[in-house]
Order: sequence, then C-alpha cells, then structure tokens
Amino acid sequence: MSGEGARSVALLPHGVAVEDVDFTKAGGLVPGVVQHALTRQVLMVGFLDEEALRTTLSTGLATFHSRSRGETWTKGQTSGHTLQVEAVEVDCDRDTLLLHAVPAGPTCHTGDRTCFGPEARPGSFVHELAEIVRSRQEERPEGSYTTTLFDSGVRRIAQKVGEEAVEVALAAVDEDDQALLGESVDLIYHLLVLLRSRGLGIEEVETVLRRRHG
Repeated sequence: MSGEGARSVALLPHGVAVEDVDFTKAGGLVPGVVQHALTRQVLMVGFLDEEALRTTLSTGLATFHSRSRGETWTKGQTSGHTLQVEAVEVDCDRDTLLLHAVPAGPTCHTGDRTCFGPEARPGSFVHELAEIVRSRQEERPEGSYTTTLFDSGVRRIAQKVGEEAVEVALAAVDEDDQALLGESVDLIYHLLVLLRSRGLGIEEVETVLRRRHG
C-alpha cells in the first residue's frame, strides 16, 4: 500500500474521470485535498490540472501541478514519501478533488506527518495501531511482544482476547473509569492482533458495521 508499484485507474474505487472535473474556473487548476485513507486525517492540499489528474488516476500515485515551477510533479518522487491513492472524489461543484491516500512516510517536507503541523487534529489512532500491528507481523522484530503473539499462533492470540474481554467486564463492574479504559485498550490491541493473524484488519470490521447500520 505504500507505493509498491503502480495501480491502474480500474483499481481506484469511487474514482472519477477527468471529464467529470471542471478545470475552467481557476485557469485550468483545481485544489486537491489529500486525506489519509485509513485515519481520515487531512495531510495536505495541492493543485491539479488535467495532466496531473490523469497521472494520478493511471499510476495510483498522487500527482500535482506546481504553480511556482509550472510543471507536473509526483509527490515523493525525490524523497520516496509517496501518497498511494486509494480513491478520488469530486465535490458537488466539480471543481475540488478529495484524494484518499496512504502515505509512505511523512507527507510534509518538514518531516511532519501532515502539512498542517504536528499539532494538527489527529486521525484515528486505532488505524495507526492496526498499521503498526501489520508491520510487526511482516517484519517480526526481535523483542517485540507483538512478534511473540504472532509466533504463538491464532489459538493463543484468541485465548488472550478472551482473557482481556473478561478483564474488561470485571473492570466495568468493580473498578473505576481509568481501569476500564486501560483494560479496553488491552482488548482492542489484542483483537487487532487476532484479526491480523487471520489476514483481516479494522477496515473489514468497519465494512461489516456500515453494512449493518448503513
């Protein structure tokens, strides 16, 4: 998901065609708001012309038009901090784009996660934690508790989820709010590990939630 090869426009869900966008209102450019596809945090704003949008849709990498240089550029082409686009949407006036993307590293040239600074409103940390869990599964760093869990297998992980669920229930009945919150955190973490051990993630859980309550 982090820039590992190009993705064709056919793989971009909820995508738009270049013809769907009105480039006439601002001299051939439209603003593009980039939002983290998982955490929903706003990462940056750039401008796209027709060429930049076509490149974005055909490669799956966020590409913009530089107003100062007068040329098209792909985010991360020198730093490697690309934005892998999962979907592109256009607003009701057809003159602003929303790019759902997964960043490979920090988005801002300052090294911050977002161009709106380190104090910018955060996105969903549950999704960030899920990404950390995924990376632990792939890399298996020594000394990591998450690595130990994955090495122990699905049955042991499932047992831990059961134990943590009991701890949550007991804390709800007999302990204070902080204890309940702490036990809930442990349960969510172990549940994310269990899901990942089965090849699933929080995104699939959200899909089922939306299906049930949409």
